[in-house]
Amino acid sequence: SQWTTMSKPKFQTEWEEIDEEYQQLQETHKIYRQKLEELTSLQMTCSGAISKQRKCLKDLRYSLTKCLPTRDEKELELIKDLKMQIKEKENVFFDMEAYLPKRNGLYLNLVLGNVNVTLLSNQAKFAYKDEYEKFKLYMTIILMFGAITCLFFFNYRVTDEIFNFLLVWYYCTLTIRESILMSNGSRCALFDYFCMLRMFFLSFVQFLQYYYQSGCLYRLRALGERNQLDLTVEGFQSWMWRGLTFLLPILFFGHFWQLYNSVTLFHLAGHEDCKEWQVFMLALTFLVLFLGNFLTTLKVVHQKIQKNQEKVQKQD
Repeated sequence: SQWTTMSKPKFQTEWEEIDEEYQQLQETHKIYRQKLEELTSLQMTCSGAISKQRKCLKDLRYSLTKCLPTRDEKELELIKDLKMQIKEKENVFFDMEAYLPKRNGLYLNLVLGNVNVTLLSNQAKFAYKDEYEKFKLYMTIILMFGAITCLFFFNYRVTDEIFNFLLVWYYCTLTIRESILMSNGSRCALFDYFCMLRMFFLSFVQFLQYYYQSGCLYRLRALGERNQLDLTVEGFQSWMWRGLTFLLPILFFGHFWQLYNSVTLFHLAGHEDCKEWQVFMLALTFLVLFLGNFLTTLKVVHQKIQKNQEKVQKQD
């Protein structure tokens, strides 16, 4: 009786408040799980409906291409209008899929596995993009100071290896983050087309560099000049002209391939589906690369021809 007449201890009051909040939390979490199951079901329904619509539109587009030529202006206008509407619907589907889970590409599957990386809200997408841009800025500053430190203060093999590891880690991280952005709809509509051109160009140039360098090193060994592993302008020999003569047409082909990339990108920048300013800037960059490489190659060839002629005159 004495216990009932006394007020409740403070710890008992706190426990009752915590228990009441715990019961509310359980109810809230139960509702959350129900909504999550509903969300998953809606996602599957939307993804299935989009796939079905894409297939139907693909069949319709194929049927329109197989239509017999007609001179009826109304029918021609109808076909043109249908094609335009099909294209608009496909663009809408692309925007819809940016908020739906989807299978990762080959690269993300190899790195992360079949993990859902789709961000389901504009706020989350913006936060991830903003953090990605800050990450690139901070890492660029760190790498710049790291390069200066390795060059002027700690020019040792260990620091060079650490800096190279940091570079590899940075670019690998960039590819993963960029792939996640692409999975969330952050891509240029014409990216895939140009990417293949760029990768072909880089692979081709690297193959030619290996072929030419291996040939020059083989000739160096044959002549007994084993210590000359670096090919410089001062160390350029007349017997290297054979390899350079073979390489020059391919070098010029590479330069004009850069010009072709520039012209292609300028064309894509004016496309109606292109809304990104980066396409124009990349086209300008390739144009500058072409002019710099082409003019530099011409200057080097001119200098080497003059040196070779002077050497021949001295021998005579």
